[in-house]
Amino acid sequence: QVQLVESGGGLVQPGGSLRLSCAASGSIFSINAMGWYRQAPGKERELVATITTSGRTKYADSVKGRFTISRDNAKNTVYLQMNSLKPDDTAVYYCNARVVTRSYKDLEVWGQGTLVTVSS
Repeated sequence: QVQLVESGGGLVQPGGSLRLSCAASGSIFSINAMGWYRQAPGKERELVATITTSGRTKYADSVKGRFTISRDNAKNTVYLQMNSLKPDDTAVYYCNARVVTRSYKDLEVWGQGTLVTVSS
């Protein structure tokens, strides 16, 4: 019904930058909150950042001042600009969205994940 497709992960040196994108497609009536989560090896999945339809944002303390979440409602896309990356940011990053489908079902949808590796 609804798919989230992430892109933009990869290998980057400490101090570098990456931009993740996540596009939603399918039977979409509207999208409410969108966000990014991450899961490092051996750790639980954690919230990175979220953004509401109106643009209100929330960040994990560990990424405040370094990461910026944004969205393009016309394109059903959310972005995560990551600057000053640290080795501790290494993780699989997952996109998340609360979607109302054209049949008026309220769904929580996850992307497949994109790997971000910060290493010299």
